[in-house]
Amino acid sequence: MKKIKPVLIDFDGVIKIGNELASEAYSFFKYLSKNNIPFCILSNSTLRTSELVSEFLLKKNIVYEIPILTAFDATLEFVKKNYSKVKVYCRDNLIKHFNELLDDNNPQAVVIGDIGNKWSYETLNEMFRYVLNGADIVAMHKNKFWKPDDEIILDVGAFVTAIEFASGKEAFVIGKPSKIYFNTALEKLGFNLNNDFIMIGDDLENDVIASQKIGGTGILILTGKTKLSDIKDLKPDFIANSLNEVCDILHKI
Repeated sequence: MKKIKPVLIDFDGVIKIGNELASEAYSFFKYLSKNNIPFCILSNSTLRTSELVSEFLLKKNIVYEIPILTAFDATLEFVKKNYSKVKVYCRDNLIKHFNELLDDNNPQAVVIGDIGNKWSYETLNEMFRYVLNGADIVAMHKNKFWKPDDEIILDVGAFVTAIEFASGKEAFVIGKPSKIYFNTALEKLGFNLNNDFIMIGDDLENDVIASQKIGGTGILILTGKTKLSDIKDLKPDFIANSLNEVCDILHKI
């Protein structure tokens, strides 16, 4: 009998392409459900909570009960456990989740997520000064770049790295490629890192290679930010051009 392996699925670039649902998402989720494959959406997004991801899927008529974990969710949980005063940089519609912890004067940590077009020299200097005054750096993730529409742009990781370099302090990174983050998602499915698992993502480093380093099988899908020409020294276990091809791969492994 074929051994069942849990599947972790990146959201942006895999299930959500730009602002739309991937064209093969319906058949993909049907395949997973029909074959009783446990799966979880594991997103490095700092733009939405798991509830907002669920709302997006429901609006697109994806009605399966899908466990979801976003980097924002995991960061919020981490911050509440470890700090009483923080300065948070994230999208305006999400900052309310930190309301009881917000402190602009003497924060214990600077929490960094995506702030869209608000990145500036002044903003980076403000973060830097908080850290020099003793605040920890908490990064929701450390992606180098992403592809929200048709154009690749810098992501949070580039700015987090700048603060780390200038301050000499290392950030607590919550999202992928954090080993803890992968394990948290697997635990939602009743598994852990001692079990074989599969990661499907469009980020060669943070999705695919990160999962391989901790014992997972990495499937790179070319529907997002990574192109075939980007693959050099880092080699995924499998490469797919579409979710239908991913289904073919899952059937074999």
